[in-house]
Amino acid sequence: MKFSEYVYIRPDFKEIEKKFNEFCEKFENADTPTEAIALIDEIGKIRSDVSTMINLAQIRHSVNTFDEFYNAEQEYLDEYLPIYSGLENKLSITLFNSKFKDDLIKKYGKHFFNLIEVSLKTFKPEIIEDLQEENKLATEYGKLIASSNIEFDGKSLNLSQLKPYTESLDRKTRKKANDASCGWFKEHEQEFDDIYDGLVKVRTRIAKKLGYKNYVELGYNRLGRTDYNSEMVAKYREQIKKYVVPLASSIVIEQGKRINIDDLKNYDLNLFYLDGNPKPVGNVHELVEKARTMYHEMSKEAGEFFDFMCEHELFDLEAKKGKESGGYCTYIENYQSPFIFANFNGTSGDVDVLTHEAGHAFQVYSSRDAILPEYLWPTYEAAEIHSMSMEFFAHPWMQSFFEKDAKKYLYSHVCGTITFLPYGACVDEFQHAIYENPEMTKEERKETWRKIEKQYLPYKIYDNEVLERGTFWFRQGHIFSSPFYYIDYTLAQVCAQQFFIKNLENHDNAWHDYYELCKAGGSKPFTELLKVANLNNPFEEGSLENVMRQIALWLEEHKL
Repeated sequence: MKFSEYVYIRPDFKEIEKKFNEFCEKFENADTPTEAIALIDEIGKIRSDVSTMINLAQIRHSVNTFDEFYNAEQEYLDEYLPIYSGLENKLSITLFNSKFKDDLIKKYGKHFFNLIEVSLKTFKPEIIEDLQEENKLATEYGKLIASSNIEFDGKSLNLSQLKPYTESLDRKTRKKANDASCGWFKEHEQEFDDIYDGLVKVRTRIAKKLGYKNYVELGYNRLGRTDYNSEMVAKYREQIKKYVVPLASSIVIEQGKRINIDDLKNYDLNLFYLDGNPKPVGNVHELVEKARTMYHEMSKEAGEFFDFMCEHELFDLEAKKGKESGGYCTYIENYQSPFIFANFNGTSGDVDVLTHEAGHAFQVYSSRDAILPEYLWPTYEAAEIHSMSMEFFAHPWMQSFFEKDAKKYLYSHVCGTITFLPYGACVDEFQHAIYENPEMTKEERKETWRKIEKQYLPYKIYDNEVLERGTFWFRQGHIFSSPFYYIDYTLAQVCAQQFFIKNLENHDNAWHDYYELCKAGGSKPFTELLKVANLNNPFEEGSLENVMRQIALWLEEHKL
């Protein structure tokens, strides 16, 4: 079956509630561990059915936000998913209190029950209406971004379609494109402020109802973080300030020299070379076929995976009106199908999708036979290791995608993995500041962003008043939809950089460790998965310093 043939049926949550209640009763009355395990398998199939329909609806809604049918389905899910969370919560309590818990730990592992313990701290029936409000606000943000319509160069463009102009060789064009996008954000500034204000307030209200001081710890628990906390993350951010910001700043200074600009502004940062950034050669179909060849040559497992993606048409890659921005990978359980969503725009980011999002897809495809739905994916910071590492594993094939510009792409890609780290830490520190001080006014939030931004990105100079007031974060969807997720990208990036170094030394050994990590799925927490992959822990003092030193050496040797 092709993805277009995958059947969507609206989940009947009243019927689902009945089945969950029946399970809980049977499970509590089970006489043997074997009977209890059989019941877990049975409810697992029901949960997979629900997950399948949720993902099909959400994919098809994000592909076309103008589709009235899936608009209605998304609204239905926004209302009922919090109620379903209540059913999952009841299920978790039943499993956690099982008289056969020791036997279940032997079968499923301790991590399963650690995840349950954390999840139990994130829900009570009295927050259902608040969760519904939170969902609706997050959906409202997605629709607002998707509605972007900017008149530029004689065309009506959305934000994704405007991006190629931000990499133009002509500085005036870059500035005009920057000002055009800023104009759109200024026009809708009140809407972004109101949506985020509503999200901060409702999340804080949820946290207080659950007994938390503020949303921070709840946010960590929602992300399933069982082996580190906000204090460890704060120390990690300090390592970024100490070891990464200086290297990132030197990269940007070098970039200014390379493109002959003394007064580098924010709209210049997207141009890496004076004769233009590397652009992939080929249309969408040709790029996908190049990726297919690459994955077959990379490894037997990777080739089989990508054939599956192509044969089932599990991509939606081209930017179009009404389509949500950004990119993601998700998983349709009943069809054991990863799905990749993106907005191709003719930049090197198109190739990054075919490596980054494909890395996510390869991981979940590799762990598709996990004994529990919870083990299909790891928590976010570990999940991003697979995607970012795949970008590095793909390096030897960039000649196919970029031809004469391959070396330029490789150099700029490695530089980008460095300059990204301070930005990711900036997003994280901003969110901690906001949720630790939820009473901030809308203007104070923007001032806070700009203050933190200057610490991590001292080279980001604006000459646009909208950005100078501290509104850049409006563009970062994770801040609205997934609080505290963004630091996970940086943790994973440091791990991926280790795979880059390992791959340069010995590809077979590096791929072996990577594939073992993918197969492990979410069966262990972040720090334990690092041991499976033979990676150093980014939280440990000295880890970041060591990685940055080795990357800096590579950059010096490959400077263009």
